[in-house]
Amino acid sequence: MEYHYHIQNKVWKNIYRGIVTIQRFICYACAIILPLIITYQVILRYILKLPLMGIEELMTFFIIWLYMMGGSVASEQRSHILTLYIKKEKTMAIFKCANNLFSMIVCTWLTGWAYWFFAYSLKLWKTSDILHIPMFFGESSMFIGLVFMLFFGIIELIDNVKDAVRICKKGTNEEVKS
Repeated sequence: MEYHYHIQNKVWKNIYRGIVTIQRFICYACAIILPLIITYQVILRYILKLPLMGIEELMTFFIIWLYMMGGSVASEQRSHILTLYIKKEKTMAIFKCANNLFSMIVCTWLTGWAYWFFAYSLKLWKTSDILHIPMFFGESSMFIGLVFMLFFGIIELIDNVKDAVRICKKGTNEEVKS
């Protein structure tokens, strides 16, 4: 489900769509490349008896990108793991706002830390042991993924606050429909 339907500003809507396109492309590419690398490794090692050094090292780059972009996709689709048994609509709306606000505080802190790590990694430009791939390419995924998560989290927070205000103005505290 696309959550950009309420965004009125064309520029922000295009930014939203661009980020979604980038994150999904990265997820699809990594999800396709990883099994191919593993299959290649298995064929070389067990069928042709020709072990190739560095495959595991190469896989870590794709794994970390898949992990961080997967978190970003979950943030965009609002499919976080949270099961609640709150029955009142007003209570649920307030809880969602508080939960989302806390998540944004933590995500902002982690994004700041990831930016520091991003700048450090760029400055140091260390390479992997076997293939000598710059570690920056893997380590940058943390900052980019958290920026995407923060972006989608802010949009979700705005939506939750709007819903809570609407529900509180309504004045009733009806049970949430299952």
